[in-house]
Amino acid sequence: MKDLKTPKQLRKEGWKELNLKREPFEIRSLSNTTFTGVTWTLALLAAVPLFSIIFMLLKNGGARLFGPEFFSVLTELPPAGFEMGGGIGPAIVGTLVMVAIASTIAIPMGILTAVSIKMLGSDSKLARAAHFTAKVLTGFPSILAGVFVYAVLVISFGYSALAGGVALAVLMLPTIIIATEEALGQVPKRMTDAAFGMGCTRTQVMWKIILPTALPGIMTGVMLAVAGAAGESAPLLFTALFSNYYLSQMNEPTASLSVLIYNFSGMPFDNQIELAWTASLVLVIIVLIFNIFARVISRKKT
Repeated sequence: MKDLKTPKQLRKEGWKELNLKREPFEIRSLSNTTFTGVTWTLALLAAVPLFSIIFMLLKNGGARLFGPEFFSVLTELPPAGFEMGGGIGPAIVGTLVMVAIASTIAIPMGILTAVSIKMLGSDSKLARAAHFTAKVLTGFPSILAGVFVYAVLVISFGYSALAGGVALAVLMLPTIIIATEEALGQVPKRMTDAAFGMGCTRTQVMWKIILPTALPGIMTGVMLAVAGAAGESAPLLFTALFSNYYLSQMNEPTASLSVLIYNFSGMPFDNQIELAWTASLVLVIIVLIFNIFARVISRKKT
């Protein structure tokens, strides 16, 4: 085995030493530094509205939520007129109940629809029509969902938490379908080919191989759809209306955080305006929790 030559010996023989140091004034280095700075600047500018909103929510709504009134503001009934104090308890319960109803309807229906589209294949006219309809519904105005459910349910049965849940389910459905389709499409083809090679049927491959593999991606789409539904107000104005009392049965008007914010923010009473800020902060925290779950699930996927 020959002895390795030192860098000094190599230079004597005419070898040039590679310069691996970054030259700050080289064209590529300058371009990289410039574009990196521009990217960070644009990102910070885009974050200014977000941080300003969070600051305003903490400033105007945090005093009640994180102060001595914490339990009362989360449990008591909303105030009426010149009454002081009060809380947003019925609105929190109503929001969670209607989101739960919407999830019960939209999640299984959306996942089964995406599975059916996948099993039918891209050559099927029915699958293409369902996929196109789901894409169109993703841009469906939320207020029209409320009008649709108003015409179908509210006119016949009245305002209710059930009608509000159905309206939110209409908005959640296309998001879940599209997210599930994308997750199913990312399953490696070699896994399905191996399952078919072992003699599995299409149904077995779908339920035993594809769905378990795509589950993290599906759950991410579900969480994002739930978070979006929790902040909707327009469809609830037409379906659930509002109530100052806790929900006792599903076929009566019920409160929600988004509608409470809409109602109280326009009142000439400081107490109600403060509660509107507090409700906004609570709603942001709920949506944030759903988004954190989505992030955690998506990371588990990778």
